[in-house]
Amino acid sequence: MAPRGLPLVISAPSGAGKTTLIRRLCEQEPGLEFSISHTTRPPRDGESDGVEYHFVDEAAFRAMAAAGGFAEWALVHGNLYGTSFAALEEQLARGSDVILDIDVQGALQVSQRFPEAVLIFIQPPSLEELHRRLEARGSDSPEVIERRLRNAAEEMSQAHRYHHVVVNERLERAAAELAAVVAMVRGATTQPSSRAATAATD
Repeated sequence: MAPRGLPLVISAPSGAGKTTLIRRLCEQEPGLEFSISHTTRPPRDGESDGVEYHFVDEAAFRAMAAAGGFAEWALVHGNLYGTSFAALEEQLARGSDVILDIDVQGALQVSQRFPEAVLIFIQPPSLEELHRRLEARGSDSPEVIERRLRNAAEEMSQAHRYHHVVVNERLERAAAELAAVVAMVRGATTQPSSRAATAATD
């Protein structure tokens, strides 16, 4: 029987470069699987059901939550997101190390249900730099950016509750640090510092 897999929870404020870093991580650290979340958010252009997310309506989501079907779930930026307990348990039981790309609320819920979970927080170098990045994306209104910054400040105040923190100031350094942390917790011999203050522009 394969050894049980490891839940790898990665959280970050919006605009901190998490998606890019996770993509780099999977290139550098093979054999990882993703946990595909359920969400009430409508699909964006190019997204497919069952690939980026399982897209469901609010009634279906809340019925699943009421039945205890989520390992974690939360309301984020006006939409509901959740991780299927059964799907995650199936991945872990067959020995897969699983990336959970979820917010702080969800991360803390997962750590309660899966004490072996490793929590990694991706942090921008400052709120000022995060503001610059969000404006540079050009996809959000000033009001949305301000809301994201308020949420980011709250999320960053919880970073001490994570096992590892990677500061995304320079992308290459941040990607290398994240890969080193994940390699370490998966059993590699390299031992990076657990409170990393490194890397990214995104």
